[in-house]
Amino acid sequence: MTLERPGTTAGPRRPRLDRDTAMRLAETEYARFLDLLRSLAPDDWARPTDCSAWDVRAMAGHTTGMALMATGMRQTLRQTSAAKRRGGDPLDALTALQVEEHADLSTGELVERFAVVGPRAARGRRRVPGVVRRMKLPDPQHVGGRTERWTNGFLLDTILTRDPWMHRMDISRATGRTPELTADHDGVLVADVVAEWAERHGEPYRLHLTGPAGGDYTRGDGGPELSLDAVDFCRLLSGRPAPTTTDHALLGVAVPF
Repeated sequence: MTLERPGTTAGPRRPRLDRDTAMRLAETEYARFLDLLRSLAPDDWARPTDCSAWDVRAMAGHTTGMALMATGMRQTLRQTSAAKRRGGDPLDALTALQVEEHADLSTGELVERFAVVGPRAARGRRRVPGVVRRMKLPDPQHVGGRTERWTNGFLLDTILTRDPWMHRMDISRATGRTPELTADHDGVLVADVVAEWAERHGEPYRLHLTGPAGGDYTRGDGGPELSLDAVDFCRLLSGRPAPTTTDHALLGVAVPF
């Protein structure tokens, strides 16, 4: 089956979630990521993750750096300017910078850095005015082999929460932990991913996602019936491996995290 995948419906991609919900999710996700870091044993930090270039410690450094970038315009401009000076893919350059800037901290210092930065990032994101959130990001984004445009609001309200959420799943998987998952937090994040995924492929489907973050979703008639774990669903859409027997072309439609 070959899918013709539509781009954004009209103009640059905007957040789907209302502002209060998006900011509640951001605050909770930073807190849960911190709880996970605090639970790690000394041996856990060197374990490999599904992001092959990063072990757990490097992934935590990136996530801390990304949260630091969200604290305010000064950090945003500093990091993006430094990344551009490196050349190459802008996102790869940015994440490499974030890992390197936290590489000299002990794991205890890194945890305490995130404890300070996480709440500041949540407040910084909440303070961004609507006129800025509606503006288009200066650089195009590449998703699933396609180029598209995002608003600042999509980055601030959606991606900057999906990113630590997915890395929380990555670190939990790498260290053999069961991630904290609840319907009122993770279930809302997953439902937003499902809605974007459905818009991106435009096909009918019936989707049953299991686990605390799961739910049932449907669109149209005559589509495939897909059943898998909610976290595995998101991992597949992000391009990560997931232990599932469900296989369909729709699960190859990328959604950014």
